[in-house]
Amino acid sequence: MRVYPDQLARHLNQLFPCYLIFGDDPWLIETTKDQIRQFAKRQGFDERVQLIQETGFNWSDLTQEWQAMSLFSSKRIIELNLPNAKPGADGSATLQALLDTPNPDMLLIIEGPKLATEQTNSKWFKTLDANGMYLPCATPEGDQFMRWLDSRIKHFKLNLQSDARAMLYSLYEGNLLAADQAMQLLQLLSPTKPVSADELSHYFEDQSRFTVYQLTDALLTNHQQSAQHMLGQLNGEGTALPILLWALFKELQLLLMLKSEQAQGAALNALWSKHRIWDKRKPLYQAALQRLTLEQIEHMLAFASKLELNLKQHGREDWTGLSHLCLLFDPKAHRQLAHITIE
Repeated sequence: MRVYPDQLARHLNQLFPCYLIFGDDPWLIETTKDQIRQFAKRQGFDERVQLIQETGFNWSDLTQEWQAMSLFSSKRIIELNLPNAKPGADGSATLQALLDTPNPDMLLIIEGPKLATEQTNSKWFKTLDANGMYLPCATPEGDQFMRWLDSRIKHFKLNLQSDARAMLYSLYEGNLLAADQAMQLLQLLSPTKPVSADELSHYFEDQSRFTVYQLTDALLTNHQQSAQHMLGQLNGEGTALPILLWALFKELQLLLMLKSEQAQGAALNALWSKHRIWDKRKPLYQAALQRLTLEQIEHMLAFASKLELNLKQHGREDWTGLSHLCLLFDPKAHRQLAHITIE
């Protein structure tokens, strides 16, 4: 059963034999585990055993722990960490066997990185999911992050003015751990007094974390303010410029193919299938295709090529030029910045 972390509390009226906690957000993973542990503790699960699937890990150790009697507690939690989310043949067989012989005095919590479709379709995962609860812990973005932020502001009983709330969003989007720590500090510094953005700026620095893929998504949908903020953050975090250029090249080349084939009369639905574009990403490309002309996309690719040439031949990391390239995802910029060229 799939349940998102923000819905977990309403499902903690009974314990499942197994909880699957997979994702890329450390704060969500830890808080989700803590909620389950606390609920299990109230049901008498006082002892925890922690196992990690490292090189040489013996799956019989898990079976022995599952079947063993505890000297200290009648009920135990076994926490199994799968760093690659790939238990292999032996692990898959062991996990399925455990759930085929349920033990009411044992609770299994499995954690690991974000799962691909191939993994959620595997036999071991389906068996555990059918008998337990799957909690995907992906970092919320956009409106979902704002809802998470509002829930934490309410949790800490903070009195934030609207500009301070907007600043928190800008500072910490993509970094739940830092955002939560910031709100804990705010609770100590100003538990009841209304806090404005000016006051907030004295407390915190910009700690939002973004990925290259979030940047390209923002550019495809022409969210320029967010994109420029992400670019500055990626630069500050030491993201290699070649990685960013590679990502932009990839998106621009795909846009060029889509736009060219569309101009020749190809239907978008056929192009989605041909280029293996997922349903979730179709609106992003559709927005860019409606906004940009073929000539504008070709100009952007030429601009990107010059940036890459300067980087490879002269070692010039032109972050200003990269910012300019990002601006060109807005068709208005092609008219306003047409006079700017790269030597």
